[in-house]
Amino acid sequence: MPVPVDEQGIDVRALEATGARAVVVTPAHQWPTGVVLAPERRLALIEWATRRDAYVVEDDYDAEFRYDREPVGALQGLAADRVVSIGTVSKSLAPALRIGWLLCPPALTAPITATKLRTDRGSPTLDQLALARLVESGRYDRHLRRMRTTYAARRTALVTALAAHAPEVRLTGLAAGFHAVAHLPGADADAERTVVDGARARSVGLYGMSVCRSNRATAPPQLVLGFGDVGERAIMEGIATIGDLLAGARRPGRLVAGPDRS
Repeated sequence: MPVPVDEQGIDVRALEATGARAVVVTPAHQWPTGVVLAPERRLALIEWATRRDAYVVEDDYDAEFRYDREPVGALQGLAADRVVSIGTVSKSLAPALRIGWLLCPPALTAPITATKLRTDRGSPTLDQLALARLVESGRYDRHLRRMRTTYAARRTALVTALAAHAPEVRLTGLAAGFHAVAHLPGADADAERTVVDGARARSVGLYGMSVCRSNRATAPPQLVLGFGDVGERAIMEGIATIGDLLAGARRPGRLVAGPDRS
């Protein structure tokens, strides 16, 4: 059952009302809102898990990519007996590598190990050895530093382009990861779909926040703007192409080829 998320992260009071005994969270960079779980919410979440004899599954999916400060600390460090921390190299290296990890409380080790064995009989050995060599040699750290610079530049290009072509659009979300949230001006429930459809007609791919909501609500009108696999030039050109749409203008625009995905 989805639990409401605001600018401080997950609403622990709403979680309490569900009667759940496990919750999946992304505290370092919540998807899709882009917020970080506030310190008081973190402590409240741990208190909830302890009181309910419950577990918190911490999906640390892109914590390596923070551009304005050091990465946020993990929940697992606050309560190792209540938090299952999971991670992967799908974001940092490539999804095709299919390698992740899980740090779990001792009480869960046996059932999780048994489930892993029944599910896939193990992970590819050569891939694990190659990744281990990459980490041990320091090349993985160098790769992360290089990619942080690349992704930070792409996010800056997005911020700059919006300021130039659609200053009415408010951008939120941490300076982290590979996406940001654009808040469209006005409260028109149809604005999101109008902008998405209009942008696609100009060969610019956008994604509305409504597809990420459990009830598919289109209000407030928001967009999830991805910049992970789009170059700086394509970002600038794409935003320039749809600037009038983002700002809520209805005047016809010249069709200009832009990026084929956000």
